[in-house]
Amino acid sequence: MKAELGNAIKQLRSATKMSQQTLAEKIGVDKGNVSRYESGKQYPDFPTLEKIAQAFNTTVSELFKTAENKLENNVTHLKRNNLLPVLTWVQAGTFTNVQAVDLTEVTEWMPAPEDPCDDCFYLKVKGVSNEPDFYEGDYILVDPTVWYSDMISGDLIVVRKGNDATFKKLVIESNGNRYLQALNSNFQPNIIPLDEDCHFVGQVVDSFRRTYKVKRRSRPN
Repeated sequence: MKAELGNAIKQLRSATKMSQQTLAEKIGVDKGNVSRYESGKQYPDFPTLEKIAQAFNTTVSELFKTAENKLENNVTHLKRNNLLPVLTWVQAGTFTNVQAVDLTEVTEWMPAPEDPCDDCFYLKVKGVSNEPDFYEGDYILVDPTVWYSDMISGDLIVVRKGNDATFKKLVIESNGNRYLQALNSNFQPNIIPLDEDCHFVGQVVDSFRRTYKVKRRSRPN
C-alpha cells in the first residue's frame, strides 16, 4: 500500500478521535495491522478496505480522496494505489480509448487485478440480461487493449452502438457469422446482430460481486 492511503486512514482516524485499537476492533484485525496500514508497510485487501470505509461512515472511493480535496488532484494518487476507474455506461457508450475518458468525472474506483492492466476499467452491471451469471450491481472488469479479431466464440465483450453500450456473449458460427447473445435465455431480445454500427470496446476479463452490507447505525450517547 502506498503511503498516501495510509495517510488517508490516519487522517480520518485522527479527525474522528479514534484510536488504532478501536479501529482494529471495528474491522476485525489486530492493532499492529492498522499501524502497518498507516505506515504503508501493509496493503489492506478490498473487504478490509470496505470495513475501514464503513468505520468512518464513508466509501472506499472517498477513502482514497480524503488526502486531497479535489478529484482532479487525486487521479494520479488513485492509480498509484492500484485502483481502476468505474465508468458509467454513458461513458462506455462514447468510449474510443481510455485516454479520452475524463477521469475527473469518475466517482468510484475499485482495486486493480494482480495482473497488470493499466488501461482496464470497471462497469457496474445493469439489468437482468445476463442473469444468473451476472446480477445488477456486479462489477465487470473490461480490458480495452485486446483485439476484436482475437476474440473467440464464448468470450464476453462490451460493444457500443450509437451512445449506448452493452455486454454480452460473443457467438461465432462455423460460417463466420457473429452475433451477441444474452446469457439469460429468458431475456428478449436474446440475440443482437453485430452490424457496422457496432464498435468493440473491450473484453470482460474478470468480475466480482459485493456481499451484503448495510450502513452502520449507532444510538446517540
